[in-house]
Amino acid sequence: MQALKEQLEALWPVAMNIGLNILWALLAFFVTWVAVKLVRRSVLKLGDRGVDETLIPVLETLAVWGTWAIGAMVVLDIFGANTTSLVALLGAAGLAIGFALKDTLACIAAGFVLLGLRPFRVGETIQFGSTLGTVRKVGLFITEMDTVDGLRVSAPNDKVWGETITNFTRNSSRRIEIIASIAYGDDIETGMKVLRNLVAEEPRLLEDPEPQYAVCALADSSVNLHLRAWAKTDDYWDVHWDFMKKLKPALEAEGLSIPFPQRELHIINSVEASHKETKSQ
Repeated sequence: MQALKEQLEALWPVAMNIGLNILWALLAFFVTWVAVKLVRRSVLKLGDRGVDETLIPVLETLAVWGTWAIGAMVVLDIFGANTTSLVALLGAAGLAIGFALKDTLACIAAGFVLLGLRPFRVGETIQFGSTLGTVRKVGLFITEMDTVDGLRVSAPNDKVWGETITNFTRNSSRRIEIIASIAYGDDIETGMKVLRNLVAEEPRLLEDPEPQYAVCALADSSVNLHLRAWAKTDDYWDVHWDFMKKLKPALEAEGLSIPFPQRELHIINSVEASHKETKSQ
């Protein structure tokens, strides 16, 4: 019993030290958890202070993981771990992981490039490759978009950056292209007058740049009249659809027609042709 008592007395300081370290570690974990909540809330409020919404998801991720990393280092230091050696070990391990996850790191690098150069922002409509949609989020690894038919697309950042990016909503105005086809027997000037009247009736079309009118093609079955006019980007599709709806009745009201595709066929009777050739000889 005396030996057991001596062992317990010897272990008591160690147990007390371990217990205190655990308590301090739990306290550090709790403080870190609270700090993460506060940091996340503060980052999410940056949008109200004028920070671009495109940057907020990435800033949130970096801030949260950075706070957890600091908390982990504090906990390890409480238990007496050599944090300097640990950082060096993590650095060496990071190189090995980097080679293994080079595609993932390429996504991260592309994400920082997209955030730095900002070829698009959250809420803008873009197209890269065959993907067309509205940007909802730009993260460290993927870009999330909603397509025009209501699908959510998650594309790796390196795939987005590796394509030509077309931004449909960055500029304040867009050019509308209208083709009006009339028959070869119709008067071209009358067709041009119809286009000018429709432009004059549409207040959403811009006066600068001025609308352009031209004969763009003498097609197989029609004469194609071309209108180029500018509208605000937000009004683009509404103006385009309304213009196309009014075009057909306006052409018909002036006696113009929209011809169907047609082709002339010249049939030569080979027997008669050879008989005529024989007579001529």
